[in-house]
Amino acid sequence: MSEETTQNISNADGRSFEERVFARFDDLDARLQTLEARAYDTKPIWEQALKEIIETRRELSKRLDRIEAIAHETRADLRDAEDRIEKLESKPAS
Repeated sequence: MSEETTQNISNADGRSFEERVFARFDDLDARLQTLEARAYDTKPIWEQALKEIIETRRELSKRLDRIEAIAHETRADLRDAEDRIEKLESKPAS
């Protein structure tokens, strides 16, 4: 390996390597701040969507409970009707 020191690497605009690296970091930082701001701006939208999903889920649960109750009532009514038919069929003909 050579013992020579590395020369300053510069480009056409005359900035040093370090200046260009720091400029890139500043650019990346600005982009991240923009992304964070956008994420923050959409947070209320997601919170509202989540709230609506939860409300829909609860409403669906209530409706399913009502459907289940109606099904139980219908089964009970059917059993009553079957019992009445059995009684009618078991009566001796006069």
